[in-house]
Amino acid sequence: MPKTTMLKRLLSAYSLAFFVFLYAPVVLIVVYSFNANPINIMNWTEASLDWYRIMFGYQASQPMPETYIDSTGSLLSALKNSLVVALFATLISTLLGTMVALALARFRFKLQPLYRMFMHIPMVMPDIVLGIALLIFFISSGLTLGSSTIVIGHCTFLISYVFIVVSARLADMDPQLERASADLGANEWQTFRRVTLPLILPGVVGGALLSFVISMDDVVITYFISGTDSTTLPVYILSMIRKGIKPEINAIATLMLIFSLLFAYAGIYFKSKKTSI
Repeated sequence: MPKTTMLKRLLSAYSLAFFVFLYAPVVLIVVYSFNANPINIMNWTEASLDWYRIMFGYQASQPMPETYIDSTGSLLSALKNSLVVALFATLISTLLGTMVALALARFRFKLQPLYRMFMHIPMVMPDIVLGIALLIFFISSGLTLGSSTIVIGHCTFLISYVFIVVSARLADMDPQLERASADLGANEWQTFRRVTLPLILPGVVGGALLSFVISMDDVVITYFISGTDSTTLPVYILSMIRKGIKPEINAIATLMLIFSLLFAYAGIYFKSKKTSI
């Protein structure tokens, strides 16, 4: 067998093993979310949509054993908290991140490289360090931990994601278009509304979608800065796993996976979308 052929087969085998190792646990979660066994989720009995039916407020097709404790209400409440937090955090971080990206792209000052570095730090900082720092800050400031502190905490690092996505979009934009708009008599607001905003809009939307997904999935930082009445879905799932993996967890994890993939794909699509005026 030629040496090059053997090398290609080894690389192909390695690639296959890598993807199996990476995605096999995710596939197992999806598969076992259809397991009808309400007690031992690893013991397959038969396929069932009961856990999805329960998630959407419908009655299960089979009676549940007496030892089964329905926690759907708490799960849905945690999901509502996650959606509210992610929505407000996304709106605020998108607005601020876009403003910072525009400011750094249009103005030059001595400390601009240092400012850009500070905008990247929240992304590379360990989550546990940022979570502890935010917890100390909120307690020192006398703020009560709750949904508002989670929104503030999420904005501290989501702004960086929006800033990077919008900055990349601005780097691809031809500045001559704005100058041409001014030469044709448009003021700064008209130029921004009719030229700049349409060109950077895919980046703004992409950054917002990515921010929403990251906020929905965050566990570590949210764990430190959430109050007792503002538990988000990822934190609630973590607390459930400590007491034992329940069947609903697989179903809600599958739904979150699909939800995250759709939003992440939409974010990447809008980030790379070409816009014409």
